[in-house]
Amino acid sequence: MENLFHVPEQLKVEYQRLKKELLLLKARLQQYEIIETENHRLRDLLESSFRLKNKVLVAEPVAIQLDSFHKKIVINKGESDEGYQGQPILDSSGIMGQIIQINPFSSTVLLITDPNHALPVQINRNGLRAIAIGSGEDDALVLEHLPKPLITDSHLPNNAHVLVGDLIVTSGLGRRFPRDYPVGEVQEILQNPGELSARVVVKPFAQFSKIREVLMVWPNEYKNNY
Repeated sequence: MENLFHVPEQLKVEYQRLKKELLLLKARLQQYEIIETENHRLRDLLESSFRLKNKVLVAEPVAIQLDSFHKKIVINKGESDEGYQGQPILDSSGIMGQIIQINPFSSTVLLITDPNHALPVQINRNGLRAIAIGSGEDDALVLEHLPKPLITDSHLPNNAHVLVGDLIVTSGLGRRFPRDYPVGEVQEILQNPGELSARVVVKPFAQFSKIREVLMVWPNEYKNNY
């Protein structure tokens, strides 16, 4: 009879032990998932660096400013890593920005979504060139001053139109950003009847809301690409 009275207490102790082990296993599983996610991000960056065929270096943000008027990050690489002012910064999906201020061990990057940033681009389908201006929002660039006939004139050949879904890539003009690297895609075309130009909204590919690692790029390392 004495052993029977002790069984419930033993079960309680065993239950508490198993509960602790379960919590520990869940914590370890979360760590594994975090590591797996990080491995995926780094693998994407590595594949991106292979596509570039330029010298690249992975950097991490140490400060982020993403309000409506300023879109900047500070990364943990600088002059000691051979970084330079004006250097392009990318993530695994597209162009992110360029270095505007550099110190020995850190750099400030102006993102392409900042209203003060201008990026030379072209439509991949037909080569039409434009300047992509930051809108102040994380998910929009603006192509301004495009001739309206290129968007509305049905008599033009199809390859002269700007179309929703068009791929926007860097043009390489100015030799600052790598040529033909993805920037985003045309999301919306805004036209006012009384104006001679149209406003084209581009959704950038770079993941500005999920900045974890970025690529510093040396586009002039291989001059034959230009």
